[in-house]
Amino acid sequence: MFTPAITGTGVFTPAEVITNDELVASFNAYVDLFNAEHAAQIAAGEVTALDHSSSEFILKASGIEQRHVVDKAGVLDPMRMYPRLAQRSDDEPGIMAEMALDACRKALAQAGRRGDEVDLVICAASNMERAYPAIAIEIQKLLGAGGFAFDMNVACSSATFGIQAAADMIRAGSVRRALVVNPEITSGHLEWRDRDCHFIFGDVATATLIERREDAAHGFEIRSTRCATEFSNNIRNNNGFLRRTRPDGMADRRDMQFMQEGRKVFKEVLPMVAAHIHAHLDETGVDPQSLRRLWLHQANKTMNDFIGRKVLGRDPEPGEQPNILQDYANTSSAGSIIAFDAYSDDLAPGDLGLICSFGAGYSVGSVVVEKF
Repeated sequence: MFTPAITGTGVFTPAEVITNDELVASFNAYVDLFNAEHAAQIAAGEVTALDHSSSEFILKASGIEQRHVVDKAGVLDPMRMYPRLAQRSDDEPGIMAEMALDACRKALAQAGRRGDEVDLVICAASNMERAYPAIAIEIQKLLGAGGFAFDMNVACSSATFGIQAAADMIRAGSVRRALVVNPEITSGHLEWRDRDCHFIFGDVATATLIERREDAAHGFEIRSTRCATEFSNNIRNNNGFLRRTRPDGMADRRDMQFMQEGRKVFKEVLPMVAAHIHAHLDETGVDPQSLRRLWLHQANKTMNDFIGRKVLGRDPEPGEQPNILQDYANTSSAGSIIAFDAYSDDLAPGDLGLICSFGAGYSVGSVVVEKF
């Protein structure tokens, strides 16, 4: 048995940014157009008028101040409200692979490794650009990596589930070095016309390099991993390849984009995550008070603050539970890895931390790491 370790991480951040004020101006323009177009039905009580959003509402509800996107103009066009991306030929790299490649190269550079030293690529994300061939295999080719590659989708928990899968294969000796990549174009499956969720997501790509501890000069030993799932419809997207086979399947239906019962998610997921982390730490023999850092899924500031208090039994000290969602918004599987990438360099050898992600499924994954 070998010991797995995280030796490099990388983040690709799209250049375009949408602030809350810009997003609200676009959304409110869409609302005015909708209400004007449906004025007669609204007056007759057949259609419900849409309400304006506000930057104050967004910040209070989520802690988000801005988000990065791969296409700003399409999202902010009140006549469109979703990204506008050019069709690429089958001979060109896909946009997910292109984003992932940037993040992978940064992770490899941090570890002092080359692409051809990697023998496993897992593309773990909440939505794939296509059904097949696997995005991971395309990334593998672009990197010049060997071995094998596959895609994985556990929604917002995909990164930690991917880390567990890669770590298990390294422990068993079936691979020596793995990249877990999370290219998230969340702007493509967000319903930007829904006041309750139009501000939630942003685009990004992250990569985590995992290899045998004895091969590495520095990094974070993976002490333990733990994943869990419990079925729920409270976070759902019904889009899929069977869509065209069903009555009205190609219609502009609300359930073909991200949907969430926010209050139910808050009530049900938070206790599940807190209990999961406590059980994992107890199983691993780690006192919560010995954790120097919590790198949590970046969905909502209130949720993270709640989990931090539950895990530590007190309010986290500044820096113990860093948030990045104010700048990136919710980036699905990538959020906890962005936080880890940005807030891990200052830890000293022997320091312990925990990476945790959670979301649709329901799903939750946690990784206990120790700096060396």
